[in-house]
Amino acid sequence: MITETGRVVAVEDDGLWVETIQRSTCNSCAAEKGCGQSLVAKWGGHTSYLRVLLDGRSPEGFHVNDEVKIGIQEDVVVKGSLFVYLVPLLLLVLGAWLGQNWLFSEGAAIGGALLGLLAGAGLVKWHAKATRNDRRLQPVLLDSTTTVTETAVKLM
Repeated sequence: MITETGRVVAVEDDGLWVETIQRSTCNSCAAEKGCGQSLVAKWGGHTSYLRVLLDGRSPEGFHVNDEVKIGIQEDVVVKGSLFVYLVPLLLLVLGAWLGQNWLFSEGAAIGGALLGLLAGAGLVKWHAKATRNDRRLQPVLLDSTTTVTETAVKLM
């Protein structure tokens, strides 16, 4: 499971919106010094907002600025990445091949490639909407710790 620590930015009835900064992968990569991504991560990282389902937990136990640990299965990341990158690429190549072999022109191959790429992007977008609420593909809440300032305010 890939884990990340984030900060709660919003609390809903059935989930949390968590802000994460991608840094964990740069710590384990051998090419750290020669990679531009590592440089960007050192300047503050890339901020992402994720919706994390509570899975029966009470939303009253979470507040804005709480730190939470979230996780997602590796196979979900791998399969999702393959789908997002390979489907448009394969449809681009298929469109170019069909344009070239049916109309025998370079313009048709270029047009077919563009249509294939757009069809692949549309298919990825449709798949993302269709699987948006699939619990198997969602990040899960692993641990919750309240920030120091939040705890101090509660004690006063």
